[in-house]
Amino acid sequence: MQKLKRYLFTTAVYFLFWLAYTSSLARDEIMAGLIISLILSYFTYQSFSRAKGNNNILSRFLAFLKYLPVFLWEMLKANLDVAKRVINPSLPINPGIVEINTDLKSDQAKLFLANSITLTPGTLTVDIIEDKFYVHWIDVTTEDPGEQKKIISEKFEKLLEGVF
Repeated sequence: MQKLKRYLFTTAVYFLFWLAYTSSLARDEIMAGLIISLILSYFTYQSFSRAKGNNNILSRFLAFLKYLPVFLWEMLKANLDVAKRVINPSLPINPGIVEINTDLKSDQAKLFLANSITLTPGTLTVDIIEDKFYVHWIDVTTEDPGEQKKIISEKFEKLLEGVF
């Protein structure tokens, strides 16, 4: 029963990405997406979803839905900040690589966090070594590791704990 839940969760995630990618509700597109999602899930569900912890698909999906607007908002803010720096070159930049510690345990959660950081303009995940992320930051505003984590990743990390 547990494997079936993990398989269905993986299928649902793939299918939602398919719908978002194709932007089509045509019957043929939906059927193709469902078939592809089922096949991909068969081969990847064991590494895509976890066997222990919160396996309630609905609560994980709702946690992902809470994550999306936060990610989109942070991405919008970062885009505006970078655009401001490009338009007005006199704005200060202080680039550097900072080390961010994460509390996330699964590799999938860490990968998702790394991608979230990278997709936010002004930051780029350079490397992940165990629980440490090395992030290139366009404007290092603080030397305090706790403050750096709060600014760069904490808002994503708290929400991703419920997803992964």
